[in-house]
Amino acid sequence: MSRQSLYPDTREHILAVGEVLIHGRSFTALGLSELLSEAKVPKGSFYHYFKSKEDFGVALLARYFATYRERVGDLLADSQPGNGRERLLAYFQQWLDNHASCESQSCLAVKLAAEVSDMSEPMRVALSEGMDAIVRKLAACIRSGQQDGSIKPQLPADDTAYALYCLWLGAALMYKTQHSLVPLQAAMIHTQGLLLPCNAA
Repeated sequence: MSRQSLYPDTREHILAVGEVLIHGRSFTALGLSELLSEAKVPKGSFYHYFKSKEDFGVALLARYFATYRERVGDLLADSQPGNGRERLLAYFQQWLDNHASCESQSCLAVKLAAEVSDMSEPMRVALSEGMDAIVRKLAACIRSGQQDGSIKPQLPADDTAYALYCLWLGAALMYKTQHSLVPLQAAMIHTQGLLLPCNAA
C-alpha cells in the first residue's frame, strides 16, 4: 500500500509527509519541491490547500496540537486509573521515557519553537495557542488532584500547570543540546516537588 493511499485526504497526506520530513531536518530547510516529490502530488495541489509555505506551517502545527491535545486529554482524564497526581506523574514519566527510547521526534513543538518563533508571527501564534491548550489540560488535572486530595494546593492550578510545562519544555530543549536524560530527570524531581501529596510535611 502506498503512503498516499493511507491518507485519502490529499491535504492530510501533504501535512503527514511534511511532518516526517521536518523531523529529519528543519522547517526552513524543507523545500517545496522536495515535499511535493515525496508526497507525489503536483504543485497545484499544494496551493489548492495552502496559500504559502508559512500557511502550510500553521496548518502543520494546528494538526500536531489537535492530535497531541487529544492524547493528553485521554491520559489525564478522570476516567483513567489513578488519582490526579498519579495521572500527571505518569504523563511526565511517559515524556521522559519517550526521550529515553529515542522517540522524542514526536514533539514537533520543541523542534519548531526556537526555529520559527522569530521568523513567522502566524506560526508563533499557532505554537502559543497550542501550548496554552496543553497547559489548560494540565491545570484541569491538577485541580482534579487537589479535589481528590492527592495534590497539596501550594499554588493555583493554572500557575502550577504553566510552571510545569515551561519546566519540561526547557528540559526537552536541554536534552536536544546535551543528548542526555539528566535535564529530564531533573525536571521529574522538580515536578514531584510541585505536585506534593496532601500528606507531605
